[in-house]
Amino acid sequence: MAPVTAPLDVTRPVFKSWFTLAGLMVAVLLTYWNSLDTPFLFDDTGAVVNNPTIRHLGSWAVLDPPADGSTTSGRPLVNLSFAINYAISGEATWSYHALNLLIHALAALTLMSGLQRTLTSPVLGARFARASHFLAFFIALLWALHPLQTESVVCIAQRTESLCGLFYLLTIYGFIRAAEAGASSTRVWFVLSLVSCFAGMGTKEVMVTAPLLVLLYDRTFIAGTFSAAWRGRRTFYAALALTWAPLAWLVWRSGGERGTAAGFRLGVSGWNYLLQQCDAIVLYLKLSVWPHPLVLDYGTVVAHSIADVWWQGVLVVAMLAATGWALWRRPAAGFAGAWFFIILAPSSSFVPLVTQTMAEHRMYLPLVAIVCFIVLAVHRWLGPWATGVLALAALACGITSVARNRDYRDAVAIWSDSTTKYPLNPRAHNNLAWALQAVGNIAEANTHFSRAVELQPDYISAHYNWGVSLLDQGRPAEAIAQFETALQLAPNNADASLNLGNALMQVQRAPEAINYYETALRLKPAADAHYNLGVALLDLERTAEATEHLQAAIKINPRLTAAHYQLGRAAEISGRPTQAEQHYLETLRLAPDHIAAHGKLGLLLARREQLASAAEHFRAVIRLQPRDADAQANLGNVLLLEDKPRDAITCYEEALRLRPGDQRTRDNLQLARESLR
Repeated sequence: MAPVTAPLDVTRPVFKSWFTLAGLMVAVLLTYWNSLDTPFLFDDTGAVVNNPTIRHLGSWAVLDPPADGSTTSGRPLVNLSFAINYAISGEATWSYHALNLLIHALAALTLMSGLQRTLTSPVLGARFARASHFLAFFIALLWALHPLQTESVVCIAQRTESLCGLFYLLTIYGFIRAAEAGASSTRVWFVLSLVSCFAGMGTKEVMVTAPLLVLLYDRTFIAGTFSAAWRGRRTFYAALALTWAPLAWLVWRSGGERGTAAGFRLGVSGWNYLLQQCDAIVLYLKLSVWPHPLVLDYGTVVAHSIADVWWQGVLVVAMLAATGWALWRRPAAGFAGAWFFIILAPSSSFVPLVTQTMAEHRMYLPLVAIVCFIVLAVHRWLGPWATGVLALAALACGITSVARNRDYRDAVAIWSDSTTKYPLNPRAHNNLAWALQAVGNIAEANTHFSRAVELQPDYISAHYNWGVSLLDQGRPAEAIAQFETALQLAPNNADASLNLGNALMQVQRAPEAINYYETALRLKPAADAHYNLGVALLDLERTAEATEHLQAAIKINPRLTAAHYQLGRAAEISGRPTQAEQHYLETLRLAPDHIAAHGKLGLLLARREQLASAAEHFRAVIRLQPRDADAQANLGNVLLLEDKPRDAITCYEEALRLRPGDQRTRDNLQLARESLR
């Protein structure tokens, strides 16, 4: 193919351009308006709620997200964007969703602008130039409103996909503008392309393919051959290749893997994962044309043999062959096929992403190729009828997306939807159970926990979460069984060891609990492990060791109120009332309504004959817990010692009303009455 350097001259009225740009923005806004109050869901917890690096926007930590396999791992610009949101609204989700929506809208505008110039290129201009504005608008509109995009826009953590998509599209758009003959600001557009590519590398690993698609675009629509593209812009391509360096550094820094999320040493072979992607790609194609049912989480299923996915494999291989042929004989059509497969390759080839072997958000950019094919086919086949058909399709997409957004309204709704549509996914059942537990629907939660471990007996998280739930339900014996199973599957699970210790404490097996607390501390030193071990040791009257661990807990977390209180208990047991008083006072400084601390401090002060102060603490207990018979009786004792027998009688009578069989209180009441004679 001979290179052509000048695009066809097609007049585009300014008012039409601005009108369609505004229309596209409004359509996106209306479609996703009902998602702005969606809570944090699924991966959002790791990306935002449990991410300490986004707490201080002015710190360099925002560019160093946790290397724990969460959504932000190795993606500093995504982490920075979350830090900006956190600075604006903390853990209120509206600003996160607003930025997600803005990113998606900008990506749609960039796509429309790039498509319009592509459709007026020498390769396509003869067929599409006159309708380029119309076609670019509807392709961008259908892509932006397509229900398959809802996960990428509504799920906060999937900003990785949409932000990378925006940088990807800006990289190509900047190149298109720079390569246009007669462009007045060529250098500026080349810089935009390079900066966007560089930024994308810090957003998501799929950006690794962008330099390849820029070169392929050049060969297909501008230069005509790879050699001509290289000769004409070798400096630019060399600079573009340098953007791989930061991505390589980020991957190297994480050891070549994304924590427990992706890699070859995580229990899934590259071959099995590749087979599963045959099924995934066919599913993506189906959902692109008929987006139902949409599922948030397809789990971790993999194919184990070719027989499992033979017909999907045949179809994918045929599509790859057709793409290869088209790149040779029909370059524009081949570019669409290459766009689809090349962008999907990092997540849908042989590198295992073990935490999600299929995911709808991976179609964020590949969907462009499918929508282009459909819109251009409708335009060619229906002619003047195409406008009405495409408008109806856009309306249907928008309405369906609005409805899909409602599925994300809370955790119970989205996981109920997932288990209904994909009932064999144990993770969906586990997550639904956890959401049901949070809203107090205990019976149904247990049903879904049971279903999760039935579907996947070695599902560590389901056993662990069920154990935590049973512990909260006051069923420690059953919780012990789940924690023990989790530890059999994962002996180094510090949280399971810690909670098994907690369950054992509830059934009065403190010596065994201590062993598990010590294991948890060895695996993951933490304030709660030190605290729980300290309490267990205190119950066994090993006061010195208990004090050591409680102090260690406070050193890690000075605001751990319960540790200060337990240190007060330890000091009392050791015969150090002054220290005990200090710890109880610190407990009340941190938690003014700590009932037990008020009660303990009242007794200490009463013994030291500081009766007025003791009375105030007993009154505080009664204010917070009016049915506390001990507090009423203790206040009566203090008042009697203060020579206030009438007030003491009132307290004793209330204590006896609450606990009629208390002989000591009855005797004290008699003493108070006698003192009035």
